[in-house]
Amino acid sequence: MAMTLRLPEELDAALELAAEQQRVSKQAYVISAVERALRQEEKTARVLASLDETSESYAGLIKRLEDA
Repeated sequence: MAMTLRLPEELDAALELAAEQQRVSKQAYVISAVERALRQEEKTARVLASLDETSESYAGLIKRLEDA
């Protein structure tokens, strides 16, 4: 799907430099960056969900340790 991305001049210049250093187009660089960001957000969500489950599972133990 087509999308137009308008960037401030400084950010566009930084993007152009980064893309040149990676020897890819700005579009390829942005696609890669978005993919990495989405994977990181998904990983963070899984970790937080796991932490919630663990907290619920061990709530009684944690309470006993607080009272000790």
